[in-house]
Amino acid sequence: MPRPGESHVVGIDVGTGSARAGIVTVDGRCLAHASVDTETATPRAEFFEQSSDGIWDACGRAVRAAIERSGVDPASIVGIGIDATSCSLVALDADDRPVTVSPEGDDRWNVVLWMDHRATEEAEVVNRTGHEALRHVGGRISPEMAPPKLLWIKRHLPGTWKRARRFIDLADFLTYRATGNDVRSMCTTVCKWTYLGHREGDGWPRDLFDAIGLADLFDGDRQGTDIRPVGEVAGRLSPTAAGDLGLPEGIRVAVGIIDAHAGGLGLLGAALGDGSGADDSGADDGGAEDSAARATLERSLALIGGTSSCHMAVSRDAKFLRGIWGPYFSAMVPGMWLTEGGQSSTGSLIDHVINDSAAAPEARRLAEERGTTVYDVLNAEVDRLASERGVPVAELTAGLHVLPYFLGNRSPRADASLRGVVSGLGLDASLASLAVRYLAAVQAIAYGTRHIIAELNAGGYEIDAVHVCGGGTKNPVWLAQHADITGCRLDMPAEPEAVLLGAAILGAVASGVHGDVLAAMRAMGRSSRTVEPDPGSTAYHDRKYRVFHRMYDHFLELRELMGASVS
Repeated sequence: MPRPGESHVVGIDVGTGSARAGIVTVDGRCLAHASVDTETATPRAEFFEQSSDGIWDACGRAVRAAIERSGVDPASIVGIGIDATSCSLVALDADDRPVTVSPEGDDRWNVVLWMDHRATEEAEVVNRTGHEALRHVGGRISPEMAPPKLLWIKRHLPGTWKRARRFIDLADFLTYRATGNDVRSMCTTVCKWTYLGHREGDGWPRDLFDAIGLADLFDGDRQGTDIRPVGEVAGRLSPTAAGDLGLPEGIRVAVGIIDAHAGGLGLLGAALGDGSGADDSGADDGGAEDSAARATLERSLALIGGTSSCHMAVSRDAKFLRGIWGPYFSAMVPGMWLTEGGQSSTGSLIDHVINDSAAAPEARRLAEERGTTVYDVLNAEVDRLASERGVPVAELTAGLHVLPYFLGNRSPRADASLRGVVSGLGLDASLASLAVRYLAAVQAIAYGTRHIIAELNAGGYEIDAVHVCGGGTKNPVWLAQHADITGCRLDMPAEPEAVLLGAAILGAVASGVHGDVLAAMRAMGRSSRTVEPDPGSTAYHDRKYRVFHRMYDHFLELRELMGASVS
């Protein structure tokens, strides 16, 4: 419930399928949130398109619903922070009307969604340049990033290329729609547009764009010229936008941020303090407190788990790491370098292992009878088996091993052609067999995280704490295995809506309530509980981790022997 005289900020989070809004206090408590679905068109295989007008409308409905649920007076809202899916590319004409990005030619569909892979050939054109800027994306650009998508539009939709006055990342579009100011985020441009934020002056690698035939992107500055770090003010809420969102005009709007990176801010704040909510408008001044905070962050990893997983770490110096995106300057915490790893299939892998079993119907039936989830049913079965056999839970998988690359590997092997391996299968189709296979899949994902952390630490980090959010954090088996396998302490945030909290942190900084991003993270972030690793499991997991790497080596050997391609 709101408190008399309390100030609030709005966090807006636009994901793949919905727009969400949260009403957050300036000490980091989310009073209420609401979600409104957005629509996606798929005119062809691997084409995913959205409507910027539809997304903005969903944002307005979500904000209004969240305000109503929270019971706060809109006049108490002092700032707005906005995040959105990374590299969802928006096309607008000179009057800010949508311009089609669709082969169907309908101007309604003017957003190339982040997951769209139409620009695979164009990505190879960019990669063949070998440009220095590619060092900051792990050496190879993805078709999901802006330059390949822009090149695809120029090649395949010349009418759109000619009509479009602005090509803009979705998070930046939303702040533009809110304020009328075309301010681009250091986060979006550095991570997804190859902008070199550490350069003095103009950070655009224009020779790269020249080399791939996109020099005319800069005619009329369609890429934007006002690029600011997160935490700065993009502008004030315009009268029109205020009416759309149900808020008073003039509220300060923060520079936008990528959704996962907003989650990173929401998670890593717990590493800096107790979330006391003190007014930090004096800001960290670059002194001892600021230096200590930055050193603490270098020992912390933000892990956002879901269908896939994102791993984010920040450092004071640039660290170029094999198979890990970045380093990106000021992309998440201003003045620090971001490195970003990830696993392509985590929650989706666990679900696949469950659904691929003959025992899946029995597990679902038991879940329905018990009023719980399939995961709870399997966790209970794992506990029963361990008790029956007189062994620790982890050791149930001594004869069953999984290589989790069912959808390739994003980090640190950076090879989308890899595929999964399971060793040790028998003919048992019982619920008990499924429970052990499920446990082995959870462990495999944790070994993947251990591998990412090992590469980060070999490159100069000293990570010993992982701050986690997402579906896995509700699963005690997932938590215990990740703590034991990585050897790191796991911290869960007190505010489970970590992405909304991260957006709200930026809104609080833009409002002036907190002096800078570090101060706001310290004031608004806190942990709810911690899971410590069990040192008694170290030897077992060290052996399994060696198996994890050998399975990868054997996979490559067998593929080379057969000359097999990805299927």
